[in-house]
Amino acid sequence: MSKLILVVDDEESIRISLGGILEDEGYQVLHAENGADALDLIREEVPDLVLLDIWMPGMDGIQTLEQIRNLFPDLTVVMMSGHGTIETAVKATRIGAFDFIEKPFSLDKVLITIANALNFKELRKENEALRLSALKEHEMVGASAGVELLRGQIQRIAPASTPVLIHGEEGVGKELVARAIHHYSTRRDKPFVAVNCMAVPEALLADELFGHERGAYTGANSQKRGRLDLADGGTVFLDEVHELSLKAQGELLRILTDHSFERCGGSRPVRIDVRVVAATSRSLERAVQDGLFREDLYQFLQVVPLELVPLRERSEDIPLLVKHFVRLFHRREGWEPKTFDDSALACLKSYDWPGNIRELKNIVERILIMAAGPVITADDLPALMPGGNCKASSRLQEAAEQGEAAVGSLRSARERFERDFILQTLLRSAWNLDKAAALLEMERTVLQRKLLQYGLTPEDER
Repeated sequence: MSKLILVVDDEESIRISLGGILEDEGYQVLHAENGADALDLIREEVPDLVLLDIWMPGMDGIQTLEQIRNLFPDLTVVMMSGHGTIETAVKATRIGAFDFIEKPFSLDKVLITIANALNFKELRKENEALRLSALKEHEMVGASAGVELLRGQIQRIAPASTPVLIHGEEGVGKELVARAIHHYSTRRDKPFVAVNCMAVPEALLADELFGHERGAYTGANSQKRGRLDLADGGTVFLDEVHELSLKAQGELLRILTDHSFERCGGSRPVRIDVRVVAATSRSLERAVQDGLFREDLYQFLQVVPLELVPLRERSEDIPLLVKHFVRLFHRREGWEPKTFDDSALACLKSYDWPGNIRELKNIVERILIMAAGPVITADDLPALMPGGNCKASSRLQEAAEQGEAAVGSLRSARERFERDFILQTLLRSAWNLDKAAALLEMERTVLQRKLLQYGLTPEDER
């Protein structure tokens, strides 16, 4: 379908000549002789591009441009004038014009400018589609109480610039939460830069975080910007932050509090403005007690703590997660769609998922590749689960037909064991929560949540 261009000019000869040229190039053309008529036409049918004259009686081009930007902020506008000045062009560009062309027109200039404007509009659409697609791939999936609570927490904390510390087991989705915080923040249009502190050797950490100047060492033939520099204005995600050495922790704290650093081999301070979201799968409280993590950095990072529950504690979300991963796989690979029946889902829900969501995603993709039929049942799963970790298919089918009774009893048994184990530990420690948390190897905040979950109080005797 050909693009629609609106030509706005008070001179009829300009409208006719320019319209004829554009129609010869395959464009559809609308005409307006003043700003008010142009706005009326746009309200009826939004064009792909507006060619707008600046010098018109009544509402001039700059005023019309301002109205267009207020009413149709995504509409592409190219300004035209026979009395163009640099000041006018700058003002129009600041308001939101894509470009500025002068009369008398150069045919090549007009056509090139229009092509560039339309291409830019398409590119912007594609970028937005890619951004939304990437966001969908990293969206939080689930309807459990824990996921709903987490969504609400993210919405509340995202607009601030305070540090966030995410705690959770490996594979539970800590980076996904960090990206969601960035997306809903005022920094969403700036970079999100992830640093896996476990993957970077200590000898290379300074270069990775801060970059280097040319000639800083042998082989440094050009300046390199570090991760913190690249994240300026946006969010830096420090994954597995507990892996940093004490020396690196001290340097990081100084930079985050001073908002500046020097590249390796440099002497000029580099100013940065970044929001820090850190994540860990270990207890930083215990690391502080053991002298492995600086208490001042811990206090800096945990202004807003978030605790992510493991997948085994929200197994009701597994069917939704499976459906999400299936959709992502089919969209990426273009294969014929497959579905998981109730018996297969019951099997997946009966597994403890020590690798959490990451493990579930990998297993779902493995099953989609290896299973032969369009409908995946429990019979397809045992050989594809870790260590064949799936009950006999006949028993799973029976459990599915009974409305997941067997899965519920397994979960209930696990919860009963956990409750009794926590209670016995609390009794042994005389209800000293710090001591009990240390014995249980969990954060105090996690223990407090468990007490609420199981309704445990000091009055309990067993």
